[in-house]
Amino acid sequence: MRKARKRLPASGSQASVRRHEEQLPWKKQKLLDIHQALNCDPVDIETLRRAAVSEGGLLTDDIRRKVWPKLLSVNVYSLPAKPSKDVREDHKDYRQVVLDVRRSMRRFPKGMRVDEREVLQEQLIDIILDVLRRNPQLHYYQGYHDLVVTFLLVVGERMTIAIMEKLSNHHLRDFMDPTMDNTKHILNYLMPILERVDRELHDFMIRSEVGTIFALSWLITWYGYVLSDFRHVLRLYDFFLASHPLMAIYFAAVIVLYRQKEVKSSECDMASVHHLLSQMPQDLPYEELIGRAQKLFISCPPSLMTQSAALQSRNIIAISTFTAFQSSTRMQRPDSVLRQQLQEHPPALPMSLQPANTNQLIKMAVWGLSATLGAAALAVAQTAMDWAPEFLSQIF
Repeated sequence: MRKARKRLPASGSQASVRRHEEQLPWKKQKLLDIHQALNCDPVDIETLRRAAVSEGGLLTDDIRRKVWPKLLSVNVYSLPAKPSKDVREDHKDYRQVVLDVRRSMRRFPKGMRVDEREVLQEQLIDIILDVLRRNPQLHYYQGYHDLVVTFLLVVGERMTIAIMEKLSNHHLRDFMDPTMDNTKHILNYLMPILERVDRELHDFMIRSEVGTIFALSWLITWYGYVLSDFRHVLRLYDFFLASHPLMAIYFAAVIVLYRQKEVKSSECDMASVHHLLSQMPQDLPYEELIGRAQKLFISCPPSLMTQSAALQSRNIIAISTFTAFQSSTRMQRPDSVLRQQLQEHPPALPMSLQPANTNQLIKMAVWGLSATLGAAALAVAQTAMDWAPEFLSQIF
């Protein structure tokens, strides 16, 4: 006698979907969650933040190009124009920016052709000067270019301008003051955090008089300057973009705590401890440290740390504006809606720039880019092609 197959009742369809989702490999499930969050109206920003912070981060550059703008409330269909030809004229930071960018060869992928790298370096100079010119309250600092190049390699020129403008006025704002006073103050969070977790380690470092300057390049470049593997840099950028502006200093604390045995075994003097800590290991367990930094931030929040004598009476702009910044990200429209709005109300182009055949013009532009610049240009072009209207405007 054949057994009758059980049928799921109609009301059980949601439970069936849920069971199916539970069986998906975690990466596929994460991709599904991100896709659904991006297409919610308004965009489900909390799900995107969790995805950026949780294991594996945003997984691919393709996803980063879609999620990073949402984390910063950047409208991908209303990007700043390409920097004008006169952006470099009479700019007070021009010489320093050029020097820093020329020294940044190691930040580009190994094997990249010299001409490709040079094109990107010229874009890097223009992006930095354009952001500074548009925001005269911001002041350039050495290390800023290490942040900018990371975004340029992933999202292209115009998107990088929009992202850096947001970051420079929020997460990085205190680093861009005329003086380093606020930067030093943020570094001063390190010792009180260590004291809360490992008093012995804290006391050892105080006796050595090592200070916190070893962590300066970590903080102001989001570790881009000290990490050689670009994948690790991108993973940390996912994390920091979705977190509180001070998370980079909490990550510094967990690195020191992770290496506490090495520190305590060294000579207790400034030179020895500084040399040890300034040499960043390249094989850190990044996912584990990200998890530790999150827990540390919850157990020792900035509000608790400011009770320390070393942290009193200082207004950190990034902290004071963070709540308003987070709120501004919660009412974003999905890209499909933004694209439709742009199609319904396209920006007017001058008559001299209106193409007779848009598709043919795009093909010619992409062909020209690939013939001239090779793989690097194609990567940027592919980014733009994800949002064709934005790409069209970028050509002109």
